[in-house]
Amino acid sequence: MVWESVKVGENRYRERGGRYFEDFKVGDIYEHRPGRTISETDNTWFTLLTMNQHPLHFDAAYNEHTEFKKPLVNSCLTLSIVTGMSVSDVSQKTLANLGWNDIKLPHPVFHGDTLYSESEVIETRPSKSRPGQGIVKVKTTGKNQNGDIVCTFERTMLIMGRDNELEKKAGY
Repeated sequence: MVWESVKVGENRYRERGGRYFEDFKVGDIYEHRPGRTISETDNTWFTLLTMNQHPLHFDAAYNEHTEFKKPLVNSCLTLSIVTGMSVSDVSQKTLANLGWNDIKLPHPVFHGDTLYSESEVIETRPSKSRPGQGIVKVKTTGKNQNGDIVCTFERTMLIMGRDNELEKKAGY
């Protein structure tokens, strides 16, 4: 996580997180910590919140007849947690998510699994239409406690530059 303290008054400091556009270098890999253990409650709440009624995610009796023999964690929850783990390193200073590509979920996730993730910077360029901002593309990989890859995706973001006025105006 990238955090800095900024003096905002006498004997008063405010923490600020995230990387500015200028901080991203192609080839850098950020390991996101801490990990996150997925509970049955997490999976049930997320599944109900998103109105996903597939019994694979919450019906233990149904799942006794599947190849997994137990409920699967909703794949959108896996994607959300792996993404969320990356925010402090990769997108804390994002102005807009511009796209998600090549989402893959090659290994199932179950209640009790702990997820870890990392992001590799694969492309950076200054914005053509927004001076002082830039486009950053990362490939994020989520793994379980055994090192099995459970999720990969590419994400493209518009990131504020170091001289962006938004943080000052917003009180950050």
